[in-house]
Amino acid sequence: MAKLPEQRTVRFFGRVQGVGFRYTACRVAGGFAVVGWVRNLSDGSVECVVEGAPAEIDAFLAALADRMSEYIDRQTQQSSPAAGRLSGFNVRY
Repeated sequence: MAKLPEQRTVRFFGRVQGVGFRYTACRVAGGFAVVGWVRNLSDGSVECVVEGAPAEIDAFLAALADRMSEYIDRQTQQSSPAAGRLSGFNVRY
C-alpha cells in the first residue's frame, strides 16, 4: 500500500543565500512528483515546503542536497500530513 502524501518543511543553513539555491531547487523539483515552494528567510537560511509521496520528497531533497552540498552546513525537517493546497514549485518572496 502506498504511503499517504505528506508535507515537509525543510530549513537549510549555511551559505545558502546568493548562490542560486532557490532557482536550483525549482529546477531540481521539476524532475520529481512534488509540489511546493522555496524562499529566503531573514536569518540567512532558506525554507522549503514540499508535498508529495515520502519517497519522492526524499529523492528530491537528496538530489537538491547533492547539487548544493558545498553551501549547506545543516538542515532541519518537520513533517505533517499534506494540505493539498499547493501546485507547481516556485520561489516565494
